[in-house]
Amino acid sequence: MKLGLICANDNELAPFLKEMEVEHTVEKSMLKFYEGKLGGLDVVMLCAGACKVNAAIATQILIDHFQVEKVINAGVAGGMDPKVKILDTVVATEVTYHDVEDFILTEFHPWMKTAYFPSDPELLKKAHEALDGCESKGKIYFGRMVTGEAFIEDEGRDQINEKFHPLSVDMETGAMAHACYINEIPFLSIRCITDTAEYSGDNSYQENLAAATEEVKEITMQVLRALA
Repeated sequence: MKLGLICANDNELAPFLKEMEVEHTVEKSMLKFYEGKLGGLDVVMLCAGACKVNAAIATQILIDHFQVEKVINAGVAGGMDPKVKILDTVVATEVTYHDVEDFILTEFHPWMKTAYFPSDPELLKKAHEALDGCESKGKIYFGRMVTGEAFIEDEGRDQINEKFHPLSVDMETGAMAHACYINEIPFLSIRCITDTAEYSGDNSYQENLAAATEEVKEITMQVLRALA
């Protein structure tokens, strides 16, 4: 099995690069893809860049050019549900966009039954098995993520929570899940929390980024080893 691992930025990718036995690199569409062994698996991983278009492009290249059979996203996110705290980790059970009307996904391509992209059941099962009783700096939650083209501080938070009731919010996961959905590729996202309603804004993000990226790497590696 060949697995694609996508991070949104270099800070998220760096801890995985330290763990990977890199065999070679490929540059395509201004992106750098690392191929090698990680957690006992054949893995192609990269930093995709922030926001939805970059995430979708990177995912499609992994599928078309590198022919990965599964895709995992690992990174950081903002906490939305009040129970989710700094350095807690969210594993997505489903993902949607908070800035796209539902009918765009249900009445037009890809004509979904709902606006939610479900995570792959087998990947979720392996994640549950791997993370049950796993030591972590925070709690590990399984639930809904939402994605949109904005860093959520205070503005818009209440409206998103009222409509979607998500555990976390980010700017890439929905697009990765979307690309995997239309290609029938199993997908899972794992995100560690850097900021919340209580500790919001870029300062909190920057303050917790290093610890969160290391934490999500550790948790993701547990899942990769279970898959291996």
